[in-house]
Amino acid sequence: MSTADLAAPAAVTPATSTAPPHGGRSARVPAPLLCVVAMFTVQLGIALSKPLFGQLGVGGATFLRISFAAVLLLALTRPKLRGRSARDLGATALLGAASAGMTLLFAGAVDRLPMGTAATIEFLGPLAVALAFSRRLPHLLWALLAGGGVALLTLLGEGGGEHGGGLDPVGLLCAFGAAACYAGYILLTDKVGAAFQGFQGLAVSMAVGAVLLAPVGLGGAWSGLSSAGSPWLLLLASAGVALLLPVIPYALEMTALRRMPQRVFSVLVSLEPAVSALMGLLVLGQLLGAVQLAGIACVVAASLGATLTGRH
Repeated sequence: MSTADLAAPAAVTPATSTAPPHGGRSARVPAPLLCVVAMFTVQLGIALSKPLFGQLGVGGATFLRISFAAVLLLALTRPKLRGRSARDLGATALLGAASAGMTLLFAGAVDRLPMGTAATIEFLGPLAVALAFSRRLPHLLWALLAGGGVALLTLLGEGGGEHGGGLDPVGLLCAFGAAACYAGYILLTDKVGAAFQGFQGLAVSMAVGAVLLAPVGLGGAWSGLSSAGSPWLLLLASAGVALLLPVIPYALEMTALRRMPQRVFSVLVSLEPAVSALMGLLVLGQLLGAVQLAGIACVVAASLGATLTGRH
């Protein structure tokens, strides 16, 4: 298994192996452009989720987003569970748990930290998995560079708090927890993607994730909708965010991966922390300091280096 295989997002395996034939107008769009648009769409969805936290709470907003995505994916894929082995169903349930944990913890991190900082720490999940499967000395250097970047972000970086203070420790714990869930998400998707056709496994795991998030999110969602002046507009906003993340990006990634090498895809994905920092600036007005930008640059460079020096 190569570094490129593991550094890519969780949608890579099922999208690569079971995507339907492509064609139409999407075939005219360069595959790298589709990948870049997917990244910006993901980060835009994250940025637009943050205003919902004040009305629905982190748990409520996350629960609604995952629930809308699950309903849409279930309607589109209509997964068949009859005849599935207990191992396949168990892996799908675990993937749903990892998805729920990653989504909820990352939302908690974004609520307390700048987007670029939260996304960079979360990206340590796939990077750690990639480096763990490596047996090459240069990858140790990339790991050290990534660790140095995180140290710059968490120990030396300032101005990340809501009032210009230090970084919120709860936000940092959420970000590192999201990174751990992201690592499990990648490993489990490899198994689920091989067991289910298309996005059926993804749809089922999203449904499991929505059920698991209900105890922590249903109350906040109900309270926020009940007290809102326009609950239907709030529901519509939550559904729109669900389209931005994960539905539309996964479709774009699926199309891109049909027409480009996975290694090239992984190189592009390595830029995601930088894209997150840019989107945080443009949408939320989050201006990072020089030390924080240097930390993000270190993690991006480590991911690029690990990908480019990997071997199949």
